[in-house]
Amino acid sequence: MFGRERIEYKTPEQVLLMRRAGLVVADALAAVRERTVAGVTTAELDAVAAAVIGDAGALPSFLGYEGYPARLCVSVNDEVVHGIPGPRVLEPGDVVSIDCGAIVDGWHGDSAITVVLDEADPHDVALAQTTERAMWAGIAALAGAERLGAVGEAVEDVVDAAQAAGLNGGVRYGLVEEYVGHGIGTAMHQPPDVPNFRRRDRGPRLRPGLCVAVEPMLVRGERHTQVLEDDWTVVTDDGSRASHWEHTVAVLESGIWVLTASDGGAAKLAELGVTVAPLA
Repeated sequence: MFGRERIEYKTPEQVLLMRRAGLVVADALAAVRERTVAGVTTAELDAVAAAVIGDAGALPSFLGYEGYPARLCVSVNDEVVHGIPGPRVLEPGDVVSIDCGAIVDGWHGDSAITVVLDEADPHDVALAQTTERAMWAGIAALAGAERLGAVGEAVEDVVDAAQAAGLNGGVRYGLVEEYVGHGIGTAMHQPPDVPNFRRRDRGPRLRPGLCVAVEPMLVRGERHTQVLEDDWTVVTDDGSRASHWEHTVAVLESGIWVLTASDGGAAKLAELGVTVAPLA
């Protein structure tokens, strides 16, 4: 469409290659999740991901990307995204968002989870759960919508419902707007953008071969953020805690397939009335 950047639509064979990358990411995040406990450093988590990615014969998407120095992004508490792993020791009650990407034969997979450590504030647990629900609602919207903007509408609906239910203890949730989902394929970030909120421009029409990363970022306060002096780590302006969830999703002739979920998204999407449609 005139005025839009060109979208890379994938063939079924290319989607299968992306699925291989997605499974590497799923395995890496599963291994990292097991090690995400109090007393572990964020650098140790990065080493776990490096081992899984390397053993699979894949490459990390993040390492060296515009100079980024690690395989994971590990963002703790008020860090929203792009936290650099290092000597920081995780503590009880921390909210830890972990973002991972991998490349197989030139094709990318990208996914993120939030782990809330034991002795957590219940409102932090609700934050992570709400963000995850919002992500799955956005993914489910891809199954029946006409335009990509349905993702942001579904995400915002979940956040509004959680807010109305008082899950945030009377403090408003903030949906981060500066950082959004994206197209993915032969590059980790490519058109189109996938906003996590409503816009007048409802985005391009959905068509088979579209692959996108759906990744809402939600905070327990104002949505505004800033970047620290390391030029990577994004934190909330008001110090409120944040959660980040993400999956890579393919739109197919027969439906959708979550490429970075080990079951293709079958279990979570079934709860929303959506059946996944894998190629193989």
